[in-house]
Amino acid sequence: MMAKGVFKSIMAYGDRLGDGVVQISFVLPVPFSPKSREAGRAYAAKLGLRDVAVATAEPAGDGNTFFVVYGHSPVVLDYGAIEVPVVENPVFSRERVNEIIRDRIGRKVVVAGACTGSDAHTVGIDAIMNMKGFAGDYGLERYPWIAAHNMGAQISNAEFLDRAVSAGADVLLLSQVVTQRDVHIDNASELVRLANERGVRERFVMIFGGPRVDHKLALSLGFDAGFGAGTTPSEVASYIVYTMVERMKGEKIKA
Repeated sequence: MMAKGVFKSIMAYGDRLGDGVVQISFVLPVPFSPKSREAGRAYAAKLGLRDVAVATAEPAGDGNTFFVVYGHSPVVLDYGAIEVPVVENPVFSRERVNEIIRDRIGRKVVVAGACTGSDAHTVGIDAIMNMKGFAGDYGLERYPWIAAHNMGAQISNAEFLDRAVSAGADVLLLSQVVTQRDVHIDNASELVRLANERGVRERFVMIFGGPRVDHKLALSLGFDAGFGAGTTPSEVASYIVYTMVERMKGEKIKA
């Protein structure tokens, strides 16, 4: 165990620390029956769980069985060896963001946002861009020194780039809510590829957001930053101005 209660080697626990108990759920494509219940237990055992207990086995549609099982997992993690890239910059108030843009950049920052591809879910991009914002935090449309262009949903990456360039955008915000079969990764990768092919990648601060997005994924795809569920507009606005000032003037703005 490391100092101040931070464990270096950790296991899951249910009843007591270090017992390795986990709960998992899954569906097997077999009709509900006593045999399917045993199949669920055997499947969990094949995953490496010991002392498997089937808590729930019930029909799930035509010819399927849904399971909830408990068991002891032997997996031990070295917590100290885990490294996760995170966005590291101060989070400023809306007033401070506008002050920074006025004093350090000297013109409005132009932000273009969209939910591209076949994804029709605008909840993420609206939460950041629209004036009402999210969780009591006003959206970018309410920032006097930000020109926010919410381009909506179901536009192609090519059209998004065309419209962003026409608007003189400094920042691209890509939001993806639909993630089946990793379609969000394919679509986000296409946007970066198109920006590179057109020679416009370096003119933008590119940000990727969505419920299954984090900073590590965004960096791996070629974005500058990634934000997940629960991100507020002020967090995004703060990253934008911090990054733009650092690029333009080589300065790191302090809180």
